[in-house]
Amino acid sequence: MLPLSTHKVGSLVFAAAIAAVALSWHDLLAQAPVEAQQVDAKSAARKKAEELIASGAKYLLALQQEDGAFVPERAPVGMNALVLKALVQAPGIGYEHPAVQKGYQKLLAFQLDSGGIYRNSLANYNTAIAISALASANDPEFVPAIRKATAYLKSLQWNDAIEGPNGEKIDENHPWFGGFGYGGQSRGPGRPDLSNTHMAIEAMHEAGLSQDDPAYQNALKFITRLQNSSETNDQPWAGDDGGFIYGPSADGTGESPAGEYIGADGKRMLRSYGSMTYAGLKSMIYAGLSKDDPRVKAAWNWIRNNWTLDENPGMKLGHPDNAQYGMYYYYHTLSKALNAYGEPVIQDANGVSHDWRLELIDKLGNLQREDGSWVGERRWMEDNPILVTSYALLALEEAIESLDSQ
Repeated sequence: MLPLSTHKVGSLVFAAAIAAVALSWHDLLAQAPVEAQQVDAKSAARKKAEELIASGAKYLLALQQEDGAFVPERAPVGMNALVLKALVQAPGIGYEHPAVQKGYQKLLAFQLDSGGIYRNSLANYNTAIAISALASANDPEFVPAIRKATAYLKSLQWNDAIEGPNGEKIDENHPWFGGFGYGGQSRGPGRPDLSNTHMAIEAMHEAGLSQDDPAYQNALKFITRLQNSSETNDQPWAGDDGGFIYGPSADGTGESPAGEYIGADGKRMLRSYGSMTYAGLKSMIYAGLSKDDPRVKAAWNWIRNNWTLDENPGMKLGHPDNAQYGMYYYYHTLSKALNAYGEPVIQDANGVSHDWRLELIDKLGNLQREDGSWVGERRWMEDNPILVTSYALLALEEAIESLDSQ
């Protein structure tokens, strides 16, 4: 073979360089439409979310009574608070809306000398939701009420200063330690659970309580004992799928509405399920854990392996009829947790990518009724359109916030 001339070598190098540049431009041109499509999809989803919120907000505003309440007198105070939070965060409505301001005055009228914001029972649920609603208004005049309510909320947390129902000490080794229960009339023997606890943590977070506060650190001990992660959970039922159960139960043996089963080694196991796993993830983030923490990693893996908006994952394993239980609570908690986690795209167990914001907006759009409301299964009060519409609006608002920031 004859050697190439210098001229030919230079020509080949030049040609190769031109080809490389052409290839890179080809890649950029091919990529540009994809990015443009993504921007267009986000913009369209945001517009759709705003339209859904506007329709849902119109439905809720029409329900306001003369005294400022949105729900019947005997309904939990927290339902008024949920409506207010949904409205005050809604694009085009906000705190300056007269109905919203009137609603806040009604809500504040329920605050007791103790600081609690409730009537008769469900002290933790109602006070926690009320704190979140008040904080969302960003009104400096609400700060004293928020501080007073937050101090009361912290007093409901199980710790070693409180005796258990049988006179036992609730120290750091007790499965109830650091948790929150219903409060109010059930404050004495009432066992804590993750649903009450994540709402209390969310309220403290939105009230601006420092992550250094012992209330968070004690709550982390409680939450850790509800995760199916034997590496970090010392409870005998703990498995390894990374999801969460409902609570430790009254007798401390653990409970899950997704049911229980017997493992290969004969050990009693409790099933994880969707709404509580998102509640656990959100709570860990609010309490200061990073994405590198093994508990957060385990929860994220469960979410990836069980991604769906068609059911409350895990629930049907307890009974096939339970798949739709708590769906709007699930959407609400999922949106808060994923927005806090800060990852807009989830890659599921099959390697398929899901933009949770786009899929959630689309799902809720398909479920909204003609009058602007949403309604779900009877279980856990989700046949109440006021409650469920508030959940849906709050979920959509989290999706919009994520679209705007991530």
